Amino acid sequence: MSEKSWQIQEQKQTQVQKLAQSISQQQMLVSSLVELPITQLADRINTEMNDNPALEIESPGENADFPDNSDYSDYTEYSEKSDDASQTEREERQSALDAALENIGRDDDELPVYHGGSNLSEDREEMVFGTTESFYDQLLEQMRESDLTDRQRDILEYLIGSLDDDGLLRKDLYTISDELAIYHNIDANEKEIESVLHILQDFDPAGIGARSLQECLLLQIARRDDSRVKQLMQTVITRYFDEFTHKHWDRIQTALSLNDQQGEALFGELRKLNPRPGASMGETVGRSLQQITPDFIVDTQDDGTITFTLNSGEVPELTLSQSFIDSMNEYQQNKENLSRQTKEALLYIKKKVDAAQNFIEAIRTRQHTLTVTMQTIITLQRQFFLDGDETSLRPMILKDVAERTGLDLSTISRVCNSKYAQTRWGTFPLRHFFSDSYVTESGEELSTRQIKAVLRDLIEAEDKHHPLSDDALREQLTEKGFPIARRTVAKYREALGIPIARLRKE
Repeated sequence: MSEKSWQIQEQKQTQVQKLAQSISQQQMLVSSLVELPITQLADRINTEMNDNPALEIESPGENADFPDNSDYSDYTEYSEKSDDASQTEREERQSALDAALENIGRDDDELPVYHGGSNLSEDREEMVFGTTESFYDQLLEQMRESDLTDRQRDILEYLIGSLDDDGLLRKDLYTISDELAIYHNIDANEKEIESVLHILQDFDPAGIGARSLQECLLLQIARRDDSRVKQLMQTVITRYFDEFTHKHWDRIQTALSLNDQQGEALFGELRKLNPRPGASMGETVGRSLQQITPDFIVDTQDDGTITFTLNSGEVPELTLSQSFIDSMNEYQQNKENLSRQTKEALLYIKKKVDAAQNFIEAIRTRQHTLTVTMQTIITLQRQFFLDGDETSLRPMILKDVAERTGLDLSTISRVCNSKYAQTRWGTFPLRHFFSDSYVTESGEELSTRQIKAVLRDLIEAEDKHHPLSDDALREQLTEKGFPIARRTVAKYREALGIPIARLRKE
């Protein structure tokens, strides 16, 4: 009998320790709310209230506890309701509770889940009439209504396409002249282009097509009816523009021999001017309208004090339904005599109350997270909020804010997505305050945004007959404290949409 070989398989049980991070349902809820801008948050809350009758709008005098205010925070008050309205709402909630108890078992076991395309949003879109029209299309429509030659239309259409998002024209006319010749075979000198530009500057809104902030403001003032205030405003922007941009109101008031009341009235009118006229037109109008509503309102005082408010918009203050709380207490006091149906009702109520409490806590966490994030942004970019000069924006990345707030990097990213801050200098997305840095050979950290701004100023001020080469620009930047390489100059120049020196020559 031949021998057979058997292969024996052994099974061994071992223990391995692994560190795994799990995300709770509450953390997921908080993350989703933090990412929502104020307009979508209102829809999200309405959806939650429709799904959970244990939530109701808090009536006056029942203020919830919020995180402590700090130097920069100032929470807004939520909308108030009359006692009659509150009573009516409580009765409606009680009816909703009774109806819900009759349908126990038909509800989902999980917390309500929010889907971005809610019916509320769809209904709202259906109420907006008009066709989808971009900022570019709006200006083209005004162009078509103007009495122009074909040549003027071609030049004007190119000018419209050259505008920045804020509605200003930051390309030099000689650059546009070169581009028209190269890309469109249109030989137009600067004088001809400027005459067409003046046509664009007559379009709405006032200030569109301006080549500088000063020109933008003067265009808006020019459309006002003749008055003493109009003359004073023109004088301020023309003769005291530097004092105006640095908010030296006392100097302007003294120079114009105005008393306090007259000065305050004049400065109030000046503050109404829009430094970003293109932003007022929005990206689109019609059914796809996405109007920008700032999540933060930043106020810079003349004495350098900076405060900000979280915009509450149409977001109500939430609280637990008293009907649910009373019913839950009543059931719990009679635990011994509960029937099966009553126990099911108690479980239903407890589930809804727990979900409501979690949602309210998530809203508060969102509010605290947004507050500390904006505090840090203002602290790091304080100079910009004081003077509105983009060159004042220091290098700042998401990690800088995360380290100062103690929040996760992904949380800061969610906060800064799709949210806007209204400042004295205009309304900006939070991402506007972030910029990369350029580290010199000596280890000095410079803001790329600041370097680009200085580079643009150098090119605008150069001799148009002898434009500066990239090497010459590098030397001048070095003299101004920005020691960067020539290839970096070329990179930033191209990023600004500025051609090489040969194409900039008149």
